[in-house]
Amino acid sequence: MKRALRQRAERRQLLTAEPDILEELRGLRARVPHLTGALAASVDGLVLAQDTAAVEPEGVAALTAAALGVALRLTEATARGDFRELLIRGDSGYVASYAAGSSAALTTLAGPRTNVGRLHLEARRSSARIGALVEGALTRMENA
Repeated sequence: MKRALRQRAERRQLLTAEPDILEELRGLRARVPHLTGALAASVDGLVLAQDTAAVEPEGVAALTAAALGVALRLTEATARGDFRELLIRGDSGYVASYAAGSSAALTTLAGPRTNVGRLHLEARRSSARIGALVEGALTRMENA
């Protein structure tokens, strides 16, 4: 019971960071040509903020959490250190997920003509900012 109450309080506190996270997502989309969507999610699949049009954000957040779980296990099993990012290339473009601190992830959706190097450069910066925003929100909750 205590754990469930704590999780709800954490989720409420995380959502207070939504306007700042959304601003970061919009800035990322402005900086990366052919980026079609971006969302920030907690590691357990909660949408923190999203700037997507053609996808179901809750579904993408849940799949991001599942992919993170597999990626974390894979990096541990192969002794590659802490998870940083995951890139998936499909016929119609890219899905890339980046660690945003220890409590969140940034997932981007990009078209097939996207400069992947530019995507990585900008998304890494944005994920660091988002991670700081999420960690700040969690710290405020702990101090309250």
